[in-house]
Amino acid sequence: MTALAEAQTTGQATIRKPRSFARWWSAAWPPLLLAALAVVLWQLAVDVFGISSYVIAKPTDILAEMVTGWQVLLEATWITTQEVVIGFAISIVVGMAIALLVVRFRFLERAVYPLVVLFQVVPKVALAPIFILWFGYTMTPKLVLIVVIAFFPITINMVLGMKRADEDLLLLMRSVGSSRTEILARIQVPTALPYLFAGLRIAITLAVIGAVVAEFAGSQAGLGHQIQFASTQLDTAQMFAALVIVSLLGLVLYYLVGLVEFLFRRRFPHLALADA
Repeated sequence: MTALAEAQTTGQATIRKPRSFARWWSAAWPPLLLAALAVVLWQLAVDVFGISSYVIAKPTDILAEMVTGWQVLLEATWITTQEVVIGFAISIVVGMAIALLVVRFRFLERAVYPLVVLFQVVPKVALAPIFILWFGYTMTPKLVLIVVIAFFPITINMVLGMKRADEDLLLLMRSVGSSRTEILARIQVPTALPYLFAGLRIAITLAVIGAVVAEFAGSQAGLGHQIQFASTQLDTAQMFAALVIVSLLGLVLYYLVGLVEFLFRRRFPHLALADA
């Protein structure tokens, strides 16, 4: 019986692997195919129409630049990644704190919430030089700009999620004498988690944008500085190489947030009460 059970278990594991790979491949091949087709058309368009390399670089030239200048690009990527990760972490703390305060204290919702929305519509490109003037040419103005850009979707989504809590559960908690803080911690925050992760996915992409914008405004390193420097040198291939790496960095960080959400849902399946 033991040998038979082991054989069945092994057979099930063997069956599950191809299925999971097939499911992954079925989701991965359409964007990969579209990206490959876009690169081929890009290369052909530049060759056929004779577009100058100062206007747009060929994909082959961009790849060659990434190979020859990998050390410079790697160093710039590391600096930008540090800024994004640290700024994103601070954004999570700030965004969640504002959301919790707004939901916990109703007068703050009436007082603070409109100001948060109003502050979000301020052009962030205009804020970058101001932050540099205040904090100097350090990492601080970059982190501040990232937080200013990235905290908003976290706050909005978490507030929305907490307000979607089941009214019956809220009434039940109130009927047994639970305080508003207990209701917030036991009902509203768990309900808001799927919405929070949706906000985190948006925020991580905005954090990458914020870092690059801050590096445009004033920086001596990073991918944003690399793009700006290459544009002054009319080195289109280097500029596009840095742009490709910025895009890949944002894509990787986006899916890392998705991976954290997936692991969180597996660890706490009872908290996945809804899909944002």
